Amino acid sequence: MGFWYMLLLFIGICLLFAGILPKRGFSLGVKIAFLLGGALCIGVSLFMFSPGSAEIMVDILGL
Repeated sequence: MGFWYMLLLFIGICLLFAGILPKRGFSLGVKIAFLLGGALCIGVSLFMFSPGSAEIMVDILGL
């Protein structure tokens, strides 16, 4: 499972860079969406890397 969390982390980093770097074709809304999506991906992956996160997810999902 760690592979998928690392992949999610790298996707989040790429989205953050896509939102930060100046591009002519992107509007402000698209840049904000990239930044928020990247931050969300990074946050979820770092949470899932932490110890005890599996038990928290079981409690949240009710499995």
